[in-house]
Amino acid sequence: MLFKPLSAPAPTRRGFLAGSLTLGLTLALDKRAARAAAAAPTAPSAPVAPNAFVSIAPDDTVTVTIKHLDMGQGVTTGLATLVADELDADWGQMRFAFAPADAALYANLAWGPVQGTGGSTATANSWRQLRQAGAAMRAMLISAAAAEWGVPEGEIGVARGRVRHAASGRETGFGALAEAAAALPVPEAPRLKTPAEWIYIGKEGVPRLDSPSKTDGTATYSLDVRLPGMLTSVVAHPPLFGARVASFDDAAARAVKGVVDVVEIPTGVAVVARDTWSALRGREALSVTWDESRAETRSTEALVAEARARAERPGMVAARAGDAAGALADAATLIEAEHVFPYLAHAAMEPMNGVIARREDGSYEAWGGFQIQTIDQAAIASILGVAPNRVRLNTLFAGGSFGRRAVPGADWVSEMAHILKATGEAAPIHLVWTREDDMRAGHYRPLVLHRVRAGLDPEGRIVGWEHRIVGKSILKGTPFEALIVADGVDATSVEGARETPYRIANRSVEVHDTREQVPVLWWRSVGHTHTAHAVETMIDELATAAGQDPVAYRLGLMEEGAREAAVLRLAAEKAGWDGPGPGGGRGRGVSVHTSFGTACAMVADVSVEGGVIRVDRVVAAVECGVPVNPDVIRAQIEGAVGFGLSSVLREAVTLEDGRVRETNFDAYRPTRFSEMPRVEVYIAPSQNDPSGIGEPGVPTLAPAIANAVFAATGRRLRSLPLDLAAGEGA
Repeated sequence: MLFKPLSAPAPTRRGFLAGSLTLGLTLALDKRAARAAAAAPTAPSAPVAPNAFVSIAPDDTVTVTIKHLDMGQGVTTGLATLVADELDADWGQMRFAFAPADAALYANLAWGPVQGTGGSTATANSWRQLRQAGAAMRAMLISAAAAEWGVPEGEIGVARGRVRHAASGRETGFGALAEAAAALPVPEAPRLKTPAEWIYIGKEGVPRLDSPSKTDGTATYSLDVRLPGMLTSVVAHPPLFGARVASFDDAAARAVKGVVDVVEIPTGVAVVARDTWSALRGREALSVTWDESRAETRSTEALVAEARARAERPGMVAARAGDAAGALADAATLIEAEHVFPYLAHAAMEPMNGVIARREDGSYEAWGGFQIQTIDQAAIASILGVAPNRVRLNTLFAGGSFGRRAVPGADWVSEMAHILKATGEAAPIHLVWTREDDMRAGHYRPLVLHRVRAGLDPEGRIVGWEHRIVGKSILKGTPFEALIVADGVDATSVEGARETPYRIANRSVEVHDTREQVPVLWWRSVGHTHTAHAVETMIDELATAAGQDPVAYRLGLMEEGAREAAVLRLAAEKAGWDGPGPGGGRGRGVSVHTSFGTACAMVADVSVEGGVIRVDRVVAAVECGVPVNPDVIRAQIEGAVGFGLSSVLREAVTLEDGRVRETNFDAYRPTRFSEMPRVEVYIAPSQNDPSGIGEPGVPTLAPAIANAVFAATGRRLRSLPLDLAAGEGA
């Protein structure tokens, strides 16, 4: 049976709520539309979309097309803010809709011809594009009004969603003019507002557009999608990375009530059933023999030992200035440190899942939290043997990602297509990964080892810095390699170490790539998650060795006017910095780092009692260019603290003979509400274009806490997660 009615999901609780609200909304809008039509006979009968990002409905609502995935970061509000401001709309009339997969219209301008979300680029790459879309729409509405009213365009104003001609007293809403405006030429270079004219950008109190639907249950995630005849599938993945299916016996699985089919796909064996419970029961009954001849069988300890051995040798050069080795040989004081960072799972609250179906015309349609639509669409098309434009993607809200959904190999998306194909495309398929599936067979922040040697002269000045990094490249072998890997060096392995705000004349940064079978992927903040920690804890050690205050020591190493200096001063001032503290179980630490174009500084207060580290307060200062929505910025930093705190204190994915030990939140615990510190966020004023904010809050957290733990206990915990029982540190 081919999938037929693409927009007729079966009744569900969410569907009932959505249907009820939609009915009420429709009735209300019908009344408003009727009133508008009576007042303005030229009103169009359907939304008008004069450009790819803005459409106006007869009821005056303005819908902004969002080309990025919303995974909780607030992009639907941020991008709508840009349009609303230039359009002079009323915030209450703003709506949003997710864009289809179409790189020609909706490419991420920071990435080139690829539609996708990541690298904290959503607002930054849309900054001018969406303001121009709003400004162009405003100019077209004015032109349409001038023509209809027979008055000069210069006498017409727009404010709060109303178009007015003061001299005659005439006014109307956007909907009445939309059709006429859409017939006009689109201005190529509409005038953009000056900062003094902004009414929403940078202002407090602009509410998020997605909060109502996320709190009343009407927001649609792919777990909510229900299609007629839809089947559910789970996949039995190999227990070891690199293992393959040798053979399988599906007799017992097929005997489970509700199981419809069992098929082999490139990543394992898929059990297809009428519901999730039956699919899981069928997978439990399945017997698979795995070919483990080329699988990863080493434990974490062996992988760390191998990285340690590699660090003894010179690696590929990522940065070099002066003569680091010679300077270190003559240093009055030499400090050496090793940092080990474990594999980390993304552990998004909503595990990977999505729906795919074949349409009657032979094209395909899929629903999911698609993060790189161009790659996901191409992967499905390739597997099913059609052109990419024969695959329609419906991007839905995603319950978190932290990088997990942006997979260059489109792993879970490809699985959907493979299962649909292997089952004869007879019914829509809902692929569901459980939490354990994602923890055991997902992708991880690489296991990384840093070796840093730094030397001081008798006055405490840094004379040399030698830094070696060992870890698996995220990008080699992916479509992004040609863009981001240069001279063998994956930029994401060394970002944040290759460039620092500190003046160090003699410095070298080298990197080794490892080749284990464990799949690695960007994890929120990517390489900065480990490089910032290695650099900022070493700077702290050097400040201590030099007998100087950590804040003053950092400032003394920076160029006058550096952005990092500004946020460091701001964070220190707001935290009431008066030094690291007297010790005795309480301490204060500081760090500063730039990532994704944003400078961020943090001051952390910790208390240590009975070997337990508690973070009491975090004061953060950020300079992220023009703050489009201050509330969203604060939420991003607060969320980064909550997200990062668990990795600072306890999270690690470890291997035992190649098998993942931690498979759910019992062993891989996210931050509890009771563990959240008080977080204060201060936004430095700026007229620069907006830069990233989704990720820059994570890298500074760990070193600020580690430096505070040293202040509290006198012990240096260099590796993560911080563990006072591990015997590390002086």
